[in-house]
Amino acid sequence: MLKRTISLTAAGAALVVAAVAGCGSIAQPIQVNLAASEVLAQAAQKTSQVSTYTVDAVVNAAHPQEGDGRVQGRMLYQSKPDLAVDLTLDTVGMGGRSLPGGARAVLQGDNVYVKVQALNDLVGATKPWIKVSLSEVGDSAQVNQYLSQIQQFDLANVTKLVTASQDVQSVGNESVNGEDTTHYSGSFPVDAAVQQLPADKQEQARTNLAQVKDDVKFDVWVAADGLPRKLAMSGGKEGATLDATLFFKGYNEPVNIAAPPADQVGDLPRNGTTN
Repeated sequence: MLKRTISLTAAGAALVVAAVAGCGSIAQPIQVNLAASEVLAQAAQKTSQVSTYTVDAVVNAAHPQEGDGRVQGRMLYQSKPDLAVDLTLDTVGMGGRSLPGGARAVLQGDNVYVKVQALNDLVGATKPWIKVSLSEVGDSAQVNQYLSQIQQFDLANVTKLVTASQDVQSVGNESVNGEDTTHYSGSFPVDAAVQQLPADKQEQARTNLAQVKDDVKFDVWVAADGLPRKLAMSGGKEGATLDATLFFKGYNEPVNIAAPPADQVGDLPRNGTTN
C-alpha cells in the first residue's frame, strides 16, 4: 500500500508539471499590445529570473478502477544564493486510501530531508526525519519520489511548457487574490511542449505527461509584471481524468527554509538501523 501511496504523490507532482500557471476589484487590461503567445514567451523568460516564490497547489484525479484522488499542499522555493525548497503535502489520498499525516520534504544544500511516517515504518527509521545526500539519493526509490516532486515545481520549466501552444488566446481580465490579471486559455501538444525544456529535464517530463492525452488544456492568469499568479490544467486518458490549480505569490521576497533540528534527523536506514 505504501508504494501505491507514494506513487500517488508522484502522480500529483506530474499533474503539476503538466499544468502551466476571484474576487476583488475589476481588473484593468494589461499587455494590450502583445499577442497572447508573446505574453507566454515573456512569462517564460521572466520566471527564469525569479529567485524565490511560494506556490499553493491542489490536484484532483479520478480513475475508473482506482477511484477519486486528491493531493493538496504548498511549497517555498529559493534558487539563489543556493537552491532550497520546503514542500508540504497536507492531503494525499486515492480511492478512499490516504497517507496519514501527509508528507514533507526539505531540500537544502546537498541534502534532502523527508518526513513521512509510513516511509519511516517501511524502512525502520527511528526519528521523524530521514536525511539523504543528493549523491546517494539514487539508492532510495522512496526518497527519490519526493525529490522528483520538488523538481517538478520548477516554475521556469513549467511556464516553458505552455509556450508550445498554438491556440492560446486572451479571454478577459480578472482579479486573482486582489491583483489585476489577464486570463489566457489554450492547449499544448505534449511532445512539442517537452521539447521546450532543457535536455536533462525532458525524459522526466515526458514520463510524467504520459498520464494525459496528447493535448493538455491550460489556463494562466498573468499580472502586469508578466508573471503568473494562477495556473490551471486539465487532461485525461483512457477514462481517467485529472486537473490541477496553482496559485503563485511572493516573487523575489525573502523565504525562510531551514533544515529540521539535528536531534530529529536520522540517516536513511541501512540494515534496519539509523545513525
